[in-house]
Amino acid sequence: MEDQEILAKFRDPAARNVAFNQLVRKYQSKVYWHVRKMVVDHDDADDLTQDVFIKVWNHLENFRQDASLFTWIYRIATNECLSFLGSKRRKFFLPLNDVGAELTAKIEADESLAGDEVELKLQKAILRLPDKQRLVFNLRYYDEMPYEQMAEVTGTSVGALKASYHHAAKKIEQYINDHAQND
Repeated sequence: MEDQEILAKFRDPAARNVAFNQLVRKYQSKVYWHVRKMVVDHDDADDLTQDVFIKVWNHLENFRQDASLFTWIYRIATNECLSFLGSKRRKFFLPLNDVGAELTAKIEADESLAGDEVELKLQKAILRLPDKQRLVFNLRYYDEMPYEQMAEVTGTSVGALKASYHHAAKKIEQYINDHAQND
């Protein structure tokens, strides 16, 4: 079902719940995996995905369609992830490296995330990045999102996103090279 059809149904109070269920079915998996790549833990990703759709429900009536529905939902999901990671860091007084180490430990323990050795090394490298660089890298590398759409999702300029992706890729390359010598 097209987004415009879902939005039109949502505006009809009698069809609102059906429309929202269609929206959730259409985007839930994408949102979950977007969130999961940022927070790693399944339970945290599940909770945050639910929080995202609660916010979507609460604000969909006022959605102005300045961006696509997908972009708007991704922006909500992105903000939820960054807020969650920031509050986690503040709550436990964790520096960035400790959060990366904690997430790396979760990847190693989670059999559903354990891919081959190269993928595991890549995941560990990605988790060492600052949150916003990790977000940009994930959106570009895994979701193959164009920079223009990323700019709408993140509220950041295309130039800044390209620079962030470049820096992230260099850091990942450095991490993998450093750890290849240790294997």
